[in-house]
Amino acid sequence: MDNSHISEAPTLDVDSTVDHNDQPAMKSSSGAWKSASFIIGNAIVERFAFKGIETNLINYLTGRLGESTAAAAANVNMWAGIATLTPLLGASIADSCLGQYRTIVLSSLLYILGLGLLTLSALHTSENPSNCRSSNRTSSCYPSHLQEVFFFFSLYVVAVGQGGVKPCLQAFGADQFDQRNEEEWKAKSSFFNWWYFGLAGGVALSILILSYIQDNVSWILGFGIPCIFMVVGLLLFLLGTRTYRYSIKRDEKSPFRRIGRVFVASAKNWRTTPPLVAAEEMAQGNLPHQQGSNQFKFLNKALLLPRGSERKACSIDDVEEAKAVLRLFPIWLVCLGYGIVSAQPSTLFTKQATTLDRSIGPSFQMAAASLQVCRALTLLILIPIYDRIFVPITSSFTRKSSGITMLQRIGTGIFLFIITMVIAALVELKRLKTAEEYQLVDMPKATLPMKAWWLVPQFICFGISDLFTSVGMQEFFCDQFPNELRSVAVSLCSLTSGLGSLLSSSLISVIGKITSGAGGDGWFSDNLNRAHLDYFYWLLAGFTAIEFAVFLFSAKCYIYNTSTT
Repeated sequence: MDNSHISEAPTLDVDSTVDHNDQPAMKSSSGAWKSASFIIGNAIVERFAFKGIETNLINYLTGRLGESTAAAAANVNMWAGIATLTPLLGASIADSCLGQYRTIVLSSLLYILGLGLLTLSALHTSENPSNCRSSNRTSSCYPSHLQEVFFFFSLYVVAVGQGGVKPCLQAFGADQFDQRNEEEWKAKSSFFNWWYFGLAGGVALSILILSYIQDNVSWILGFGIPCIFMVVGLLLFLLGTRTYRYSIKRDEKSPFRRIGRVFVASAKNWRTTPPLVAAEEMAQGNLPHQQGSNQFKFLNKALLLPRGSERKACSIDDVEEAKAVLRLFPIWLVCLGYGIVSAQPSTLFTKQATTLDRSIGPSFQMAAASLQVCRALTLLILIPIYDRIFVPITSSFTRKSSGITMLQRIGTGIFLFIITMVIAALVELKRLKTAEEYQLVDMPKATLPMKAWWLVPQFICFGISDLFTSVGMQEFFCDQFPNELRSVAVSLCSLTSGLGSLLSSSLISVIGKITSGAGGDGWFSDNLNRAHLDYFYWLLAGFTAIEFAVFLFSAKCYIYNTSTT
């Protein structure tokens, strides 16, 4: 992206930000990395807590609650989907009325409440099993219906709480960098890389520590530790209050109202003929000199005022905001396929791992969910390499400060997802052949003589894909959305994962019913040795290939919005 429009800003950022006392923010004492460090620290703790619940949830549902594999996978995908939809609500509240800072604080309190209730539900389940089934070898106890309802209620309180924290934290962090200052503008691009680096670190610690505690020590501790960490995270965020920059709204109207009014006005005026003066101005190109002004010309009708009307016409800035949002929609829609694929590691990949040999040495058995740490560790290793080596090298060829464009970064990740699902399908085929070779097909609880390390390549490929697609999407939507809607921009990234999880859940349910309708085992049989997860992975690979082709077309047609920077 061209950065010729950026110049050194004055010491006081009077036009756009204030400090905690509502005074113009001093660049020397506020914002940039000194503020972003508190925000990234809180984000690390938040991801540690959230992944501590999500990563091993399917094993809690199939073990403690006694659900089938298909039902548990559907419930995990449903909850994960809702959890990634709630950021849109939190972002809307933040951008329209409360502001990012207040939304983060209030949502964190709700988050802590949900984690506390979740810990309490595990305590009751552990100490008061109401329904027990016994066999010659095992004895397993399942909670009452009321306890199960309380558990899921607590789980969804957590989802709502993180819905306010997640989008606002990242948008608030991005707002700490002044886009009119060349040094801070470049640092902002690195912010997204190091933001994801921090999240990967939190996720890695969560998987390594909490998965082991939940499987081998106690689910009470496994849910209680995230609650304690979220309290620490909130305190850390509050410590940075005096260093933050707080954005000033350019007018009192909600950005949703402004943009919505453009679409309504253009629809009402679609038959309105512009007056002679307005027509001459449009013909002479007296609109802002932006590339996007020539797109979606039908929205320019919102600039007109029908004769005799007492209402005020929309401003040119409002129309350009609406165009910027509309241009993003095709890209966002295509990225939904990424969300479907990204739902697999925490569900089906983890269930595969439960059937494999996870022993390390003569006595240690790692948790099945621990393999997900490979995805996080890949990001921890590659993000510094990407930011410090890849970007400078590619910048010398492309003359772009970010090395490659944001859409090129996203597209690269989508292509890598195709390779990931092909690898996953081949490994699953190997697992099924191993079960057949050693005559363990009808022994679902038996450990196959196949090391769990076979699953590592697909987790590593997921991590590499995330480096491009996930980080690229966050930077792209934050950069291209209107400034006052940055929280919504971040939530749209979560929304792709959320809707993707819901679509994945629906696919699993529909395919499971179709493939097991004739009395067969189906693709998602509880006995994974008779299931066909490999067919599902091939299906996802083909779907992602189609998505990649559509993305290339959409990216080619996209015109970058430079008005936000």
